Amino acid sequence: MSRRPYVRPMSRTTWYMRNGRFKVYMLRELTSLLVGFYAFLVLFGLVALSAGSEAQWNDFLASQQGPEMIALHGFALLYFLFYQTFAWFNLAPKAMPVQLGEKKLPAHFIVIAHYVAWAVVSAFIFWLAGAI
Repeated sequence: MSRRPYVRPMSRTTWYMRNGRFKVYMLRELTSLLVGFYAFLVLFGLVALSAGSEAQWNDFLASQQGPEMIALHGFALLYFLFYQTFAWFNLAPKAMPVQLGEKKLPAHFIVIAHYVAWAVVSAFIFWLAGAI
């Protein structure tokens, strides 16, 4: 037996680029940066709102209407809406397998149920907002 076992060299910065699953994992982990950005954005908005000054609130709203902020909000919405929703709904059958007697409910039924629930809740929210 060798006293110095072989240790495969691994890059500390690009280890995830060798496997497609690792790339998807790292892309999903980047979502935390957008969540942090929106947490600070909401915090700044609440500070402007709680200051009691209409001018501060209007300045905050004006800062959110620039083309770069609109593009950032659009990108974040699409990223959260599509990538994260599809990723998590497709993971749902692994997180909550449904046992029916001796058999398990097929995974596609669970995924479809999540999409239907998402559509119903979204339609209800749009109805409450007066959009439909």
